Amino acid sequence: MIDEFYEVLRRRRDVRGEFTGEPIDDAVLTRVLEAAHAAPSVGLSQPWDFVLVRDPGTRRAFADHVHAERDVFAAELAGERADTFSRIKIEGIRESSLGIVVTYDAGRGAPAVLGRHAIADAGLYSVCLAIQNLWLAATAEGLGVGWVSFYREPFLAELLGIPAGIRPVAWLCVGPVTALAEVPDLERHGWRRRAPLAEAVHHERFTPRSQGPA
Repeated sequence: MIDEFYEVLRRRRDVRGEFTGEPIDDAVLTRVLEAAHAAPSVGLSQPWDFVLVRDPGTRRAFADHVHAERDVFAAELAGERADTFSRIKIEGIRESSLGIVVTYDAGRGAPAVLGRHAIADAGLYSVCLAIQNLWLAATAEGLGVGWVSFYREPFLAELLGIPAGIRPVAWLCVGPVTALAEVPDLERHGWRRRAPLAEAVHHERFTPRSQGPA
């Protein structure tokens, strides 16, 4: 059981181009959403909602917006970096079975959200925990998930009728895949390399990487 859990962690990928478009079994989708909804949250506020988006027109409109934002980012790059980015697929909005938009409602449980008085973003962190639960459950179910980040929040809020004060934190592309890549896309394309654990572990006090160990 422990080995299986760590295998799910190892296999999890941010999926872009491997979606098959096949439908997700309703029971499987429910289990994945239940896993997300079981995430811990500050003050038991459960400040998330899940908007399931299947409509082709909505997905096409979002994909067009995302690609416009991709062009904005690409215009900031030059040389080898621009060439590398041109080969990277950034989304699977139309290829996936559906989009799941995860939102954050800071008013959920307010005004006295236990544990949030000193760290205002604790509620947002809770939403990220729900997303991670969803992602791991989907991986365990043999599904792929891709987090789309090339969008403007006001656009997505208007597109889906999300009320003012509620933030769209993530559009997740979800669905069956042909396979999960052994090497993450950004590593495979040479955008960045994963740093070893030793570079992220500090003892007693934070040591800037540029200074090395004390």
